[in-house]
Amino acid sequence: MKPSPVLLVGTGALATLFAARLAGAGLHVLMLGNWTEGLTTLNEKGARLLQPDGREQAFVVRASDSPSEFKGVMLAFVLVKAWQTGQAARALAACLSKDGLAVTLQNGLGNRETLVGLLGEERVLQGITTSGATLMGPGLVRPGGDGITTLAAHPRAAEVQSVLQMAGFETKLAADVESLLWGKLVINAGINPLTAILNVPNGELLQRPGARQLMAQLAGEAAAVAAARGIRLPFADPVTAAEQVAERTGANISSMLQDVRRNAPTEIDAICGAVTRHGEASGIPTPINRAMWQLIDSLRGKLSTDE
Repeated sequence: MKPSPVLLVGTGALATLFAARLAGAGLHVLMLGNWTEGLTTLNEKGARLLQPDGREQAFVVRASDSPSEFKGVMLAFVLVKAWQTGQAARALAACLSKDGLAVTLQNGLGNRETLVGLLGEERVLQGITTSGATLMGPGLVRPGGDGITTLAAHPRAAEVQSVLQMAGFETKLAADVESLLWGKLVINAGINPLTAILNVPNGELLQRPGARQLMAQLAGEAAAVAAARGIRLPFADPVTAAEQVAERTGANISSMLQDVRRNAPTEIDAICGAVTRHGEASGIPTPINRAMWQLIDSLRGKLSTDE
């Protein structure tokens, strides 16, 4: 029996990584996006992985900018930037089956809520992934090392876990995924904006005393906001956690720096912006996160949150 198609919403680094791995496992992979060059290249050359020795592995996918081409899809992974989630939700509303499921593996806060607003609670599953990839060109990514994908409690979580494990992704189920979501937010707030402003890979932050101090302050502020909201983080020390991730992913170019280099919108609103907004609501000062939010926004001017 032929397996049901799997839809990837997005054509960027993580979407291409997941598409290639899923297609490599024998699944029929569909990709939905609006990057014309990316869609054309994906259809012509496939989703390609660049290996450390310079070899490219290509996997056949079908890509389109039209949700109507993918009507009735049962499983979709949402891997667009946070500022594109509203657009992704509208596209999924047009093509996801009535009993289909959208799995968000995005950075930042608020993505699940945006999807639920149009699709309903039963059709959205919150996930988190620490897998990384660098977009080298349209349809071509360099994997950033194996990570872990964690899925929240949901009647179909085991089914999604099975699909991801077929593709070689280490996948876990967790009852308290909110803790992991905020844990990733703390790490992203500490690392991503600094790498984007300084134009350096993650590990370089540890070699610069000023940057290392700012990373600690950013992570500390985010952790204080989480504590005020009653969220127990998956680590005891947010500063140590951020530094360990920066060291472990030392050669990686953060997704925010990739966006800045392409003069593209970033996810700063859903990371440092989210920390700042929740801090205000909880009475927790977050001056460093606010400054990073404003600085990253200033690199391109004021960005729309949904266009």
